[in-house]
Amino acid sequence: MVLLVDDDPNVLTLLARSIQVSPFTVVPCLTAHEAIRHVGSGAVVAVVSDISMPEISGMELLRILRQHDADIPVILVTGVPSIRTAAEAVEFGAFMYHLKPVDPVVLTMSIERAVRYYCTAKIKRDTLDSLGIESETTNLRRLQAQYEQALDALWIAYQPIIHKDGSVLGHEAFLRCEGSLLEGPELVISAAERVNDLNHLGRVVRELATKPFLDDPVGLLFINLHPHDLEDPDLYDRDSALASLANRVVLEIAERASLLNIDGFEHKMDALRELGFRIAVDDLGAGYAGLNSIATLEPEFIKLDMTLVRDIEKQPVKQKVVASLTALSKDLGHQVIAEGVETCAERDTLVELGCDFYQGYLISHPAREFPSVNWPPH
Repeated sequence: MVLLVDDDPNVLTLLARSIQVSPFTVVPCLTAHEAIRHVGSGAVVAVVSDISMPEISGMELLRILRQHDADIPVILVTGVPSIRTAAEAVEFGAFMYHLKPVDPVVLTMSIERAVRYYCTAKIKRDTLDSLGIESETTNLRRLQAQYEQALDALWIAYQPIIHKDGSVLGHEAFLRCEGSLLEGPELVISAAERVNDLNHLGRVVRELATKPFLDDPVGLLFINLHPHDLEDPDLYDRDSALASLANRVVLEIAERASLLNIDGFEHKMDALRELGFRIAVDDLGAGYAGLNSIATLEPEFIKLDMTLVRDIEKQPVKQKVVASLTALSKDLGHQVIAEGVETCAERDTLVELGCDFYQGYLISHPAREFPSVNWPPH
């Protein structure tokens, strides 16, 4: 089955009468929704689509089809050519790009080539599947489709960080993704690394995380940075939404992240602080170079990893480590946040050891809206 998709019934009728691709049936579709239903049947070997259509454009249809089948060839046709649409067509794997009015003979030849390509790709894919092997290209295409779907499903959860008196210092923003095969931030970030889209992902996350803070003074925003984000010029853009809130934003950098491979790292830290951002060393105690991270970053905040916090009231060694880190941090002018606080016993011990702020399930689970604070008396 070869699909022709165009919202102009006259054009659709003309093309359907002019094109024959034996032994396949040529099926006209007036909407992208109709085409998507046909593709779901598994019988489609090629799609020809106009780009400019209501509701779902040809470019959006291409992206959706990639989620169903990484190999299905899509030929895009447009009466309003532009460098941008051509570039997007290539980016999302269009088989061919034609300008209107397209000669039916030329279009037929393109469809025949597309069908041959698809049949060859299907044979190869079936062979690899029978051997339990997937080609790297197929893997990457499938991952790209899953990643594009995940981007549309991203949202931000917020978890409060509080003083020992229960008042709110701020909220940490957590990436969330539901309704996608890539559920969970680790899978989304890993996919972004594979498809070389970390900069774009970082920008999306920062934009989403910032929105509630633009009109609502809800304290500080703590937002995690991937080391790759430090190479993104957008992070240093004075006109960005994040920069407009810089004096209320704390950028968290995991202490286990390698900072040595980032060119001009110290200059980048200076530039961020010049914009008004503060820095936090995240997950202190989870990696191998904690004290070095403190010396390198000179952070305003230090976040103790939950592995140090868990059952601390029962483990004298952890208590000594946290007491030492807290004393050192205060001597250096850093404030200490204990992450992963889940019980009153942990909280009470951390208060005695001098931690400044607290975060964890005892206080609140991360939630889409700013959650209320639970702070039992101590």
